[in-house]
Amino acid sequence: MITIKRVYESPGADDGTRFLVERLWPRGMKKESLQMDAWLKDVAPSNALRRWFGHDPAKWVEFRDRYFAELDGEPEAVQPIVEASRQGNVTLLYSAHDTEHNNAAALKEYLS
Repeated sequence: MITIKRVYESPGADDGTRFLVERLWPRGMKKESLQMDAWLKDVAPSNALRRWFGHDPAKWVEFRDRYFAELDGEPEAVQPIVEASRQGNVTLLYSAHDTEHNNAAALKEYLS
């Protein structure tokens, strides 16, 4: 099972393997306070795509399409998540305020 969670939420007992899926480090977070197994920068949207999207819900569908195309171009980037999901639960960590329109939500959909 793959779930998503904001980095500012406390870890849960059933989170499983926790991956930070952001290109930039989350504001206000100290590395030692974020309980994660790996930071997968390469699975995050490119800087250009991230800036274009700007968390504008009106651009969500186009963002997903572009992001999925980026992921299709680098299948090895998602391999750690795929492998971990075969072993148990996986939690994708993100920092956006919008809980519906963020790269972790799109990534979860892509992996489904």
